[in-house]
Amino acid sequence: MTDLRRLIGALVVLATLGLCPVPAVAAGSGDITPDILANRDVTLTGAAVVNVPAGTTTYDGVIRGEGTLRIAGRGTLILTKDSDFSLPKAKQRQAVRILGGNHPYVVVTRPDPPAIVVDQGATLQYGNGGGTGLIGRFPYGTPGYQLNQDNIEVNGTLRLSLIRSVNLGTISGSGLISQPRFLWGTLDLAGSNPFSGVIDNGTQASAGKPETTVALPNVRAILNQGTWTVDTPLGQTVTIRQNFYQREYGSDINVQSRPGSKVILTGQYSYSNRGGDTNPSLSDPAINWRKIPHNLNKRGTNIKGANVQWGDGSTSKIFMPGTADTVYINLLAARSRSKLTFAYNGPVTLGAPIGGGVFHDTLKSPGAGDVVIKAVRGNDVTFAADQYYDGSTTIEKGATLRLGSGRPGGDGSLLTKAALFRVVNDGSLVIRNADKAITLSKLSGTGSLTQAGVATTRLAGALTYTGTTTISRGILALTSGSLTSSSAVRLTKAGAKLDLTKAGNQTLRNLSQASGTTVLYGDHATLTLSRQAKLSGTFQGGRLVSTGTTGGTFTVKGDFEQTPDGQLSTRATGTPIRVFGRVSLAGKLALTPPANHTNETLLIANDGTDPIAGAFTSLPEGTRVGGYQITYKGGDGNDVTLKLVKAKAALDDQPTAPPATTSTAANGTSLRLPAILAAAAVVLLALILIVLRRRRRTAENNPV
Repeated sequence: MTDLRRLIGALVVLATLGLCPVPAVAAGSGDITPDILANRDVTLTGAAVVNVPAGTTTYDGVIRGEGTLRIAGRGTLILTKDSDFSLPKAKQRQAVRILGGNHPYVVVTRPDPPAIVVDQGATLQYGNGGGTGLIGRFPYGTPGYQLNQDNIEVNGTLRLSLIRSVNLGTISGSGLISQPRFLWGTLDLAGSNPFSGVIDNGTQASAGKPETTVALPNVRAILNQGTWTVDTPLGQTVTIRQNFYQREYGSDINVQSRPGSKVILTGQYSYSNRGGDTNPSLSDPAINWRKIPHNLNKRGTNIKGANVQWGDGSTSKIFMPGTADTVYINLLAARSRSKLTFAYNGPVTLGAPIGGGVFHDTLKSPGAGDVVIKAVRGNDVTFAADQYYDGSTTIEKGATLRLGSGRPGGDGSLLTKAALFRVVNDGSLVIRNADKAITLSKLSGTGSLTQAGVATTRLAGALTYTGTTTISRGILALTSGSLTSSSAVRLTKAGAKLDLTKAGNQTLRNLSQASGTTVLYGDHATLTLSRQAKLSGTFQGGRLVSTGTTGGTFTVKGDFEQTPDGQLSTRATGTPIRVFGRVSLAGKLALTPPANHTNETLLIANDGTDPIAGAFTSLPEGTRVGGYQITYKGGDGNDVTLKLVKAKAALDDQPTAPPATTSTAANGTSLRLPAILAAAAVVLLALILIVLRRRRRTAENNPV
């Protein structure tokens, strides 16, 4: 006992002299720099400040108590032990609620003012590569993560050198939050954070969880050099508007969401080659699109059973700019299949495939999800790569999806052989490949389809879309199925072709055809034109049948037939409809007479040897049409022509088109009027002759 008393007495003397080997506990507020430099534990009693000298200061003590801590100066302060002070109770105002019942999530309202402030120019480092060194108090018992009560304001630099999960509470300020690479710690971001600086993720960051949403409305940029994961609670939407940047190979963005939830990403994920940690940027956007040494610009995203939307209708910068050499996109099934929606207000290009592989090996497996081109004004998305996802592609009303950029090396396609493949097109689908022919099938919806590329597009199978089919360039080939559901088919530029040769008998509604265009069909097939047809090109195949109104001057390399329900509307200009096969006529003729009187005007030039079969309704051989007679034996003996009726012949007893004829001019004026006038003139002349004869007889019988 005497020895123990002596030892205690010695320790008291040493402590009095300041020579005790055990650090003292400092209680204080104001400037606590000397205590920190002396590695003394500190118990806060108010607002405290540490003026960190230049260089690096390592603090092995612990800060407790109630108060606030400001880190000032020009140096770096490293904390190696956990500290757990809190704000004075008078300043604590934030409310933490746990909602959601069986699917709990955390909501923080009225956040406390920051307990820690890092001034501009100063650096505070949590940890030194181990598991301790964090300032935090965790009184809430929140599910899924530990919510830190000690909110922080970072205007300088906060470095997270920890191998554990770290929550910083509500983050504010405008500085830099940085995590070294390869430490495998996780920054747990939760709730709404007004921070407006840069987050440098070196290893792992979780932006939201099933137990909390995240909002970073003001963050200037995110430098992602590890894995950034976004998640949501049930039925919640999380929007991240920041641009992401990468400097080193191997970073990615993982997106997860719960049923009824959505993650919206409105920025870009880009390579950075300037600006350092505090202002990452790219000197030339084209670098995102070409391979560079060491694959430093190879970035990726893994959508894991999530509902993800790129863009919000306010931007036209695609989230993943690049090609298969510089980006990868995996659409994966987790709790459910994934969904990726494009929502831009201008043209964007996806230059890489959407697959379902493992990280960079995106083509190892097909993607498991669906793609939507959203109904946003100006939304015009180009797939300039072969897509590899097994799912539907939906083009909403007013939106456009283009397969192929129209330039070599920029061709696009969909995985049509996949089990769940289908296209629901209520907008506009444009195919403009330069080199690679593709096949599309299972097309439905109310939208239009346009063939606009040099390479051939083949259509097959179920084609139930009801919009217009347009061919402006190249060949659109129907190998099976039918275009009957398409409301109109248009060939708009010279050189465009519609190839129906492998599809058997076909019917086209409302066909329009520019000069220099061609419709091909089988040598033994029948192509039927229904409703309206405005033609100026060439048809080549077995038999062309018109059951609707057909107008224009065109060429048929095959047989031509007009049914009783049909009507041929043409202008007698001297440029005839040319048929290189048999001609069979019925139905109506709506004719605009020649502007200049010629002896004979060709209507149908029958270049075959067979005579014309049939005739237009109410227009038999020799019927007078205006000042002309129609003949089916004109030209070289088997053409349909109009022959000029001579003035003398007008007095002869020739057949005229009966009053019941329905032939009309293109402008709607009846062609019966000239015939009626001519007949009336004959009758009038006869009456005059009768009157003159009677007068002569009266004069003879009653001489003066």
